[in-house]
Amino acid sequence: MGKIVSISNQKGGVGKTTTSINLSASVGILNKKVLVIDLDPQGNTTSGMGIDKRGIKLSAYDVLEKEISAEEAIINTGFKNLDLIPSHINLASADAGISLFSGKESKLKNKISHLKNKYDYIFIDCPPSLGIITINAFCASDSVLIPIQCEFYALEGLSQLINTIKVVKRHHNSELELEGILMTMCDLRLNLTKQVADEVKKNFPEKVFKTVIPRAVKLSEAPGFGKPVAYFSKFNKGTFAYKSLAKEFLKNNNDR
Repeated sequence: MGKIVSISNQKGGVGKTTTSINLSASVGILNKKVLVIDLDPQGNTTSGMGIDKRGIKLSAYDVLEKEISAEEAIINTGFKNLDLIPSHINLASADAGISLFSGKESKLKNKISHLKNKYDYIFIDCPPSLGIITINAFCASDSVLIPIQCEFYALEGLSQLINTIKVVKRHHNSELELEGILMTMCDLRLNLTKQVADEVKKNFPEKVFKTVIPRAVKLSEAPGFGKPVAYFSKFNKGTFAYKSLAKEFLKNNNDR
């Protein structure tokens, strides 16, 4: 059985989509079969994998809102072991539509849970909010990975996100766990980076990834070329960091 991991932070600009693209690609490179579900209406994970959003016929929106199967929306990215259910801007209005259905929290779970038999890992790029789409992702997931930017306000809003995870666990998905907290956009030359990392570790012992993601020009440039950084530039600190994260992630899941 595979594992479903939501990548979430309601605070924007923390490296959530960068992590969705590059962790999934790096796990694929390590010979694991991976599916990414882009639930962010902005669709940056979709375009960051080189998919032209204008040419998409079926998307995550259709999976949630219409009577189609998840399989019908899956497309191959062309990258090793990496498939995608792309996003669509209509997801921005999906909160209202989903709320009309009974069992609204479990719509995504009902559509994708069987895919755990086909993929080793399914990563969900959540929208930067804690609305019903994110709740759907949490209900469908085994764990939540939280990227946090190495800045002064890193912990801002984190307690709300952790509380949402606890509420979903208590009422909808008793198996949901915290996969880990990932420090992103780190400038290792700054004392602030160490201070923030120490503060996060103090609050969440044993749940902070040892790998930290540095600020790297190539990480910023790669999405513009529609490629994960490992396919855009093999020898740079961004590529090395996400390969290290992928190995740590697999080790944490006893899957080397």
